[in-house]
Amino acid sequence: MDDDRLRRAIDAIDRANGADPTRIVVAGKERPKELAHAEMVTGWIRRLATDPSEELLLAARAHHLRRWTIPRSSYPTGRPGYLRWRGALHEQHAGDVALILRGVGYDDTTIARVQNLVRKHGLGTDPEVQVLEDALCLVFIEMQLRDLAARLDPAKLPGIVAKTKRKMSDRAIECALELELGLAERSLLEAPLGE
Repeated sequence: MDDDRLRRAIDAIDRANGADPTRIVVAGKERPKELAHAEMVTGWIRRLATDPSEELLLAARAHHLRRWTIPRSSYPTGRPGYLRWRGALHEQHAGDVALILRGVGYDDTTIARVQNLVRKHGLGTDPEVQVLEDALCLVFIEMQLRDLAARLDPAKLPGIVAKTKRKMSDRAIECALELELGLAERSLLEAPLGE
């Protein structure tokens, strides 16, 4: 692993995500949303993977690269529109990260691997894609689930938690249960799937 090249790539990705106009508060400090999100996903990757690959670390940082530039409202409502939006985002993130990685000297093989991770190709069969998915789910649970539960029709929350939980490894679910959660969220995470 070329630590200097990795640092230059992460700095470039962070500069791009630092332009996010949406702000969130993390640990009492207001931050650009996608920059903070990428840092948190990277933190989870480092907890979940004993020796994360360079490609996985880059994908963790770039998985939502410049996400705000394709708003959800630019696609139709409903599941088909949502899936088209997500597909467009995956392609944008993969294209944007390729430009950054090429610019700091990564080869085509490494770039393709990072792009596949960002696109989540191999979910269910590729252990690194699973670690990335676990980290994404943990950040969702940690940062967004409580607010989402407060805004949602209570009847919808069990389905959302079950869908999230189905994507997670047992290790990630254990980590989620170590987080500070509301009673409703905790009981849904503790419930067996299918209930």
